[in-house]
Amino acid sequence: MKLEHVALNVENPVEMAQWYCDNLGMTIVANIATEPFTHFIADESGRIMIEIYRNPVDEIPDYRAMNPLLLHLAFVSANPAADSDRLTEKGATMESDTVLPDGTHLVMLRDPWGLAFQLCKRAKSLLLEKEK
Repeated sequence: MKLEHVALNVENPVEMAQWYCDNLGMTIVANIATEPFTHFIADESGRIMIEIYRNPVDEIPDYRAMNPLLLHLAFVSANPAADSDRLTEKGATMESDTVLPDGTHLVMLRDPWGLAFQLCKRAKSLLLEKEK
Protein backbone atom coordinates (compact mmCIF):
# COMPACT_ATOMS: atom_id res chain seq x y z
CA MET A 1 0.00 0.00 0.00
CA LYS A 2 1.03 3.58 -0.48
CA LEU A 3 -0.04 6.71 1.31
CA GLU A 4 -2.47 8.86 -0.69
CA HIS A 5 -3.16 11.81 1.62
CA VAL A 6 -3.29 13.24 5.12
CA ALA A 7 -6.44 15.19 6.03
CA LEU A 8 -6.58 18.32 8.18
CA ASN A 9 -9.57 20.28 9.45
CA VAL A 10 -8.50 23.94 9.12
CA GLU A 11 -10.06 27.37 9.56
CA ASN A 12 -9.67 28.63 5.98
CA PRO A 13 -9.04 25.87 3.44
CA VAL A 14 -9.51 28.07 0.37
CA GLU A 15 -6.85 30.63 1.33
CA MET A 16 -4.61 27.97 2.86
CA ALA A 17 -4.62 25.82 -0.29
CA GLN A 18 -3.69 28.85 -2.38
CA TRP A 19 -0.89 29.82 0.03
CA TYR A 20 0.63 26.32 -0.16
CA CYS A 21 0.41 26.40 -3.95
CA ASP A 22 1.88 29.89 -4.26
CA ASN A 23 4.66 29.36 -1.74
CA LEU A 24 5.47 25.64 -1.47
CA GLY A 25 4.96 24.47 -5.04
CA MET A 26 1.83 22.46 -4.38
CA THR A 27 -1.00 22.06 -6.87
CA ILE A 28 -4.75 21.88 -6.32
CA VAL A 29 -5.85 18.60 -7.89
CA ALA A 30 -9.46 18.61 -6.67
CA ASN A 31 -11.66 20.97 -4.71
CA ILE A 32 -15.23 21.60 -3.63
CA ALA A 33 -16.36 25.24 -3.90
CA THR A 34 -19.00 24.86 -1.16
CA GLU A 35 -18.82 23.82 2.49
CA PRO A 36 -16.69 22.02 3.67
CA PHE A 37 -14.46 23.63 0.98
CA THR A 38 -12.38 20.48 0.60
CA HIS A 39 -9.11 20.93 -1.29
CA PHE A 40 -6.72 18.16 -2.26
CA ILE A 41 -3.29 19.67 -2.82
CA ALA A 42 -0.44 17.57 -4.20
CA ASP A 43 3.28 18.02 -3.79
CA GLU A 44 5.45 18.48 -6.88
CA SER A 45 5.92 14.71 -7.22
CA GLY A 46 2.16 14.26 -7.50
CA ARG A 47 2.46 11.23 -5.23
CA ILE A 48 1.42 12.73 -1.90
CA MET A 49 -1.55 14.96 -1.15
CA ILE A 50 -2.86 16.95 1.76
CA GLU A 51 -6.62 17.19 2.09
CA ILE A 52 -7.71 20.38 3.82
CA TYR A 53 -11.27 21.29 4.66
CA ARG A 54 -13.40 23.15 7.20
CA ASN A 55 -15.77 20.50 8.45
CA PRO A 56 -18.16 21.56 11.22
CA VAL A 57 -18.71 17.92 12.26
CA ASP A 58 -15.69 18.32 14.55
CA GLU A 59 -13.63 21.16 15.95
CA ILE A 60 -10.69 22.73 14.20
CA PRO A 61 -7.56 21.94 16.21
CA ASP A 62 -5.69 24.86 17.74
CA TYR A 63 -2.61 24.39 15.56
CA ARG A 64 -1.00 27.56 16.94
CA ALA A 65 -0.98 26.08 20.45
CA MET A 66 0.37 22.67 19.39
CA ASN A 67 4.01 21.87 19.83
CA PRO A 68 5.36 21.39 16.29
CA LEU A 69 6.66 17.99 17.35
CA LEU A 70 3.03 16.89 17.88
CA LEU A 71 2.09 17.62 14.25
CA HIS A 72 3.90 19.14 11.31
CA LEU A 73 4.23 18.75 7.56
CA ALA A 74 7.77 18.26 6.24
CA PHE A 75 9.03 19.43 2.84
CA VAL A 76 12.33 18.70 1.14
CA SER A 77 14.28 21.92 0.63
CA ALA A 78 17.57 22.39 -1.22
CA ASN A 79 18.20 25.58 0.76
CA PRO A 80 16.23 25.81 4.03
CA ALA A 81 17.78 29.16 5.01
CA ALA A 82 16.77 30.91 1.77
CA ASP A 83 13.38 29.18 1.68
CA SER A 84 12.60 30.14 5.29
CA ASP A 85 13.50 33.79 4.54
CA ARG A 86 11.22 33.75 1.49
CA LEU A 87 8.38 32.08 3.39
CA THR A 88 8.54 34.42 6.38
CA GLU A 89 8.16 37.30 3.90
CA LYS A 90 4.95 35.55 2.76
CA GLY A 91 3.46 35.23 6.26
CA ALA A 92 5.11 32.17 7.81
CA THR A 93 6.67 32.47 11.26
CA MET A 94 9.92 30.92 12.44
CA GLU A 95 9.89 28.28 15.17
CA SER A 96 13.41 26.79 15.07
CA ASP A 97 16.48 26.34 12.91
CA THR A 98 18.62 23.28 13.62
CA VAL A 99 21.66 21.75 11.98
CA LEU A 100 22.33 18.19 13.14
CA PRO A 101 25.84 16.74 13.56
CA ASP A 102 25.54 14.89 10.22
CA GLY A 103 24.84 18.18 8.40
CA THR A 104 21.07 17.73 8.13
CA HIS A 105 19.40 21.16 8.20
CA LEU A 106 15.87 21.37 9.64
CA VAL A 107 13.88 24.60 9.82
CA MET A 108 10.50 24.58 11.57
CA LEU A 109 7.99 27.29 10.67
CA ARG A 110 4.27 27.93 10.99
CA ASP A 111 2.02 28.87 8.12
CA PRO A 112 -0.24 31.96 8.51
CA TRP A 113 -2.91 29.75 10.17
CA GLY A 114 -0.53 28.31 12.76
CA LEU A 115 0.06 24.85 11.27
CA ALA A 116 3.68 23.80 11.71
CA PHE A 117 5.73 22.78 8.71
CA GLN A 118 9.37 21.87 8.36
CA LEU A 119 11.96 22.44 5.66
CA CYS A 120 14.37 19.50 5.46
CA LYS A 121 17.74 19.26 3.80
CA ARG A 122 18.95 15.82 4.82
CA ALA A 123 22.61 14.85 4.75
CA LYS A 124 21.30 11.61 3.26
CA SER A 125 17.76 11.40 1.90
CA LEU A 126 15.30 9.24 3.80
CA LEU A 127 13.07 8.91 0.76
CA LEU A 128 13.18 5.61 -1.07
CA GLU A 129 13.71 5.92 -4.77
CA LYS A 130 11.47 3.52 -6.65
CA GLU A 131 13.32 1.39 -9.16
CA LYS A 132 12.18 1.80 -12.75
